[in-house]
Amino acid sequence: MRGKPPITISARSRHQAIASIRRWFTENTDEEIGDLKAAICLDYILAEIGPTIYNQAMADARAFMEERAADLEGIGYQAEFPFWKPTKPLR
Repeated sequence: MRGKPPITISARSRHQAIASIRRWFTENTDEEIGDLKAAICLDYILAEIGPTIYNQAMADARAFMEERAADLEGIGYQAEFPFWKPTKPLR
């Protein structure tokens, strides 16, 4: 995201993410880290890996919307003048 600020998250999500990173380090490495190191790790993830995740989410959303838009005519079509059934084909 050249020229744009890194992805930001809410204060509550940031707090939970920092706690999660600390727990991961405690359970999966021989090192315990504090809030500062976990926050630095989170900032790195948001700046470096966040755009990749964001771009994939946008591609998934675009594919979802294109799939729905392609079927719009099929789901949205209503027969015109349905009351009288034509007895012979109209020219």
